[in-house]
Amino acid sequence: MTELLLGPLLRHVNHDSATVWVETDGPCVVEVLGASTPTFEAGGRHFALVVITGLEPGTTTAYEVRLDDEVAWPPPGYTRPASRIRTLSEEDTKFRIVFGSCRKPREMPSIGHDALISYARRMAVLPESEWPESLLLLGDQVYADETTPQMQEWLKTQRDTSEPPGTEVANFEEYAQLYHEAWSDEWLRWLLSTVPTSMIFDDHDVRDDWNTSHTWREQMAEKDWWPERIQGGLASYWIYQHIGNLSPAELAEEPMFQQVLKSGVDNLPALKEFAEEADKEADGKKGARWSYRRDFGPVRLLVIDTRAGRVVCHEERSMVDEEEFQWIEKNAEGDYDHLLIGTSLPWLLPHALAHVQSANEAACRRPGRRGKLAEWVRQTADLEHWSAFRESFDRLNGLITRTGKAEGGPASISVLSGDVHHAYIAKAGYAPEVPAAIHQLVCSPLHNTAPSVMRGVFKMGWWRSATAVAGHFARRAGVPPLPLRWDRVSGPHFGNAIATIDVDGCDAVAFLEISGEAGLTRLPLVRLTEH
Repeated sequence: MTELLLGPLLRHVNHDSATVWVETDGPCVVEVLGASTPTFEAGGRHFALVVITGLEPGTTTAYEVRLDDEVAWPPPGYTRPASRIRTLSEEDTKFRIVFGSCRKPREMPSIGHDALISYARRMAVLPESEWPESLLLLGDQVYADETTPQMQEWLKTQRDTSEPPGTEVANFEEYAQLYHEAWSDEWLRWLLSTVPTSMIFDDHDVRDDWNTSHTWREQMAEKDWWPERIQGGLASYWIYQHIGNLSPAELAEEPMFQQVLKSGVDNLPALKEFAEEADKEADGKKGARWSYRRDFGPVRLLVIDTRAGRVVCHEERSMVDEEEFQWIEKNAEGDYDHLLIGTSLPWLLPHALAHVQSANEAACRRPGRRGKLAEWVRQTADLEHWSAFRESFDRLNGLITRTGKAEGGPASISVLSGDVHHAYIAKAGYAPEVPAAIHQLVCSPLHNTAPSVMRGVFKMGWWRSATAVAGHFARRAGVPPLPLRWDRVSGPHFGNAIATIDVDGCDAVAFLEISGEAGLTRLPLVRLTEH
C-alpha cells in the first residue's frame, strides 16, 4: 500500500475551490473530496497537488486523503480535530490572517518555544469561528545553510561532510530531507492541513546573503558545488512551496506545472533546467515570477519575491526586475478595503539602520579598497533590505502612496515582513492627502533567536541620536533624503512570536503574541485604520 510521507497541506482556498498538497512514497492516484490526480515524480520522489472545485461558499467540509482508494489521512487513532476546508463567504466581511517567519525545526531549549506549534495547540481547543482564514509564512521555512545536529548526522550517511559544502545541503534530495524535518511535527501537520497557507522564500531557504550583490554571485559561481545547490534549492521550492501559492486558474496556465503532470517521466532534470534559467534573473536576464496575489473578500494580499527576483548585475540593482515591478504595481490596483504587502524583508527598518543600509549601498559603488571594504560590511552585517536597494525602496513608497490616496482606495495598507529576528510595528506618516493608514508589521522569528549584540543594535536603531549620526553619513554619501517618515508604535519585541491581523469591514487591528512556557502571551492591540 502506498503511504503518505508528508502533508496534507491545505494551500489555496477561495469561495468555491481549494488545493491540497501531498508527498507519497510511490506513484499513485491521490483523491480528496472526490477530486483526484495522479502523482508526478521528481528525483525519485512522488508529489501531488489536488485541485478541488465546486465547493459551496462559506462552508466547512472535513476531508480525507485517499491513495489508490485507501484512506491515508487521517491516520488510524488520530486524536486531533478533523482536517477541513473552510471556503470563503461571499458576504462575510470578517477575515483573520496570521503570519511569521524564520522557523527552525525541533524543540531546542536554546531558542525557546516554537510559536507556530504553540499556536496550533491553542487553536485545536478553540471554536472554529476563532480560527484564522489564512497563514502566511514569510521566509526561512527551511535552513539550508544552518542544519540541525540531526540533519548533519543524516548528511554524513549520504556523503563526506568534510568536503564542501560540508553540513550545508548540496542537492535536491537533501533539500527534500530538510522539508521533511521542518514539516513532520504532528501538531504542525494538523495546522497545515487545516489553515490555508501561503509561502515565500528568504535567504536561508537557499543560503545566507542569497543574491545580496553582484560580488556575492561572483563568489558563489567560483564554488564547484554551487550549481547543483541552487538548482536543487529552486526546484524543491517550486514543488514544496510555490505551486501551492497558485489558484486553480493560475495552475492551468502554469507551463511547468502542466508539463510535470503530463510528462510521465522523472521531472527533476526539467525542473533543474527551469531553476537554472530562473536563477539568471539576478543577472538581468528573464527569469521566473515567484510573486503572487491572493484575494480574501475585503483583503488583497500581494506577496513580493525579494530574493530570486532581484537584479544585482553591474548595470542595475533592483529588489525585483522591471517586468515584475510592473506586475506588482498593476496588481495593487483594484477594489478592496485593505492591502497587505507580504515581503520577507522589512520595508521600514529602525531609522538608523535604514540610513546605514542606504549609505552602504552608495559606498559599495566606490572603486578600489573602499568599495571592497563596504562590500565586506554589507555581507557581514546583512545590509540587504529594501533601504539597501534605495531606488526600489522609493518605488515601493510611490506605489503605496498612489494606492493610499487613490479615490475609493483602501482604508489601510500594511507591509508584512520577517527576517530580522525581532518583532515591531511602525506607522508611516504621509501628507494629509493620503487617507489610507500605512503600517509596517514585522514578526520574526517563529522559532529562532537573535544574538544579544544584535538585540542591542536593533534597539539602538530607533534612537534619535543614532538616527542623526547615521543620517549624516548617508547625506555625505550622496543618498537622497528618505521620502517619508515613520514612528514605532510597538516593539522591538524579542523571542519567538506570531502576528495576527483581524479585519472587520473597513476596520483592521493587529497584535503580536510571544511564545513561552505557558503558551502564547498577547501584546497590546494596534489599530491599523487610525492615522
